[in-house]
Amino acid sequence: MSTFTEQWQDWKTAREAELAQPHGWLALVSLDWLTDSPREYPGIPGRWWQDADAAYVDAAGGWLTYEGSPITDVQRFELVNSGEGTRVLAGDVEIEVARRSGYLIRVHDPKAEVLREFHGVPAFEPAPDWVLQGTFEPFDEPRPTTVGAVVEGLSHVYTALGVVRFDHEGATHTLTAFNGKNGGLSILFTDATSGVTTYAANRSLSVPQPGDDGSVVLDFTRARNLPCAFTDFATCPLPPAGNHLPFAVEAGEKIPYERQG
Repeated sequence: MSTFTEQWQDWKTAREAELAQPHGWLALVSLDWLTDSPREYPGIPGRWWQDADAAYVDAAGGWLTYEGSPITDVQRFELVNSGEGTRVLAGDVEIEVARRSGYLIRVHDPKAEVLREFHGVPAFEPAPDWVLQGTFEPFDEPRPTTVGAVVEGLSHVYTALGVVRFDHEGATHTLTAFNGKNGGLSILFTDATSGVTTYAANRSLSVPQPGDDGSVVLDFTRARNLPCAFTDFATCPLPPAGNHLPFAVEAGEKIPYERQG
């Protein structure tokens, strides 16, 4: 194998190992939206609710732990909208609390069927031709940008830092770029393969930190599915307006085996 292919295979192996984590996205077995009235939910201890600012749980005699300590009183969770969630433990399951406009709880169960049946992610064969050069053009100020979600009626707000401009087959294309989770940039996009060989709603591309001259590398061979491609219990964002590429990006991850007809 070439060095390029070996490096891509290492990336794919690490990616699939991440997906196979016992309390990761493939372990999701439920999603419930909290209301302003304390109530119980099937399969987990405690009584859960929300108000305009935070989510709450009263263990109500059940065994729950948070950040290593038992919950003995009402526990409050004030989280950033569209940001990272937090986890409450109940035996061998983890209950994720997250804010997506309102608050939700999702159960991550290491015995989940999707996780048990997982055997990798199909992908296009890696081709260096899909590693493209581009230029990042920052906005004068970062722009809060509202995008839709795979859940009807839900929206997310992310910070758009600028646009990435690149050429392909004689035409120039532009994609809005958000701030990356671990630095660099994150791009949500669709293309002519979406809904055909790749997941219809979105794919994600991580882009390393731009150079001093704004230069960036777009390695479409590492385009990833978002969690919603694997599970119905995700609330993934849709790409912002304009982030559809009119050509077929035959690179990166395809529709998961579990979603193929």
